Amino acid sequence: MISIIVAIAENYAIGKDNRLLWHISEDLKRFKRLTTGNTVIMGRKTWLSLPKRPLPNRLNVVLTKNPKKCSEGCVMVDSIEAALEICSQAKECFIIGGETVYRQMMPLADRLYVTRINKSFEADTFFPEISPELWKLTYLSEWKEMDDKSFSYRFEIWDKKED
Repeated sequence: MISIIVAIAENYAIGKDNRLLWHISEDLKRFKRLTTGNTVIMGRKTWLSLPKRPLPNRLNVVLTKNPKKCSEGCVMVDSIEAALEICSQAKECFIIGGETVYRQMMPLADRLYVTRINKSFEADTFFPEISPELWKLTYLSEWKEMDDKSFSYRFEIWDKKED
């Protein structure tokens, strides 16, 4: 199964200057719980933005135009097909960003794990719109307010509709 995991603002913002726009401890714990023991696919910029590389207890697959520049702890590939081939034996493969990889993988994904933030942010990186014609909302948590009351967030799961 191919799953996308992402946190998005009201305006579909996901980042700026190769950084996340927020720090939500519960979201990071959810990310770790869902992705640990699985394969994660990301673009080169997402790989470089990780504070500690590789993400532990996960097979880290990095999409890059220059796979010869291999970093320790990851598998670098130059195509979506090569990344998916690596994932073919995995129970669940998670797409973790960035914008270009999300856009390329959205049509191939089976599930979206979304952290929805009820505030707009200034950004330079955005997630594609989730079309209700293609996706069915199958889980929706209650809104949770940040301790500093700056915004609220909730968790959603979207499954691709059957043809």
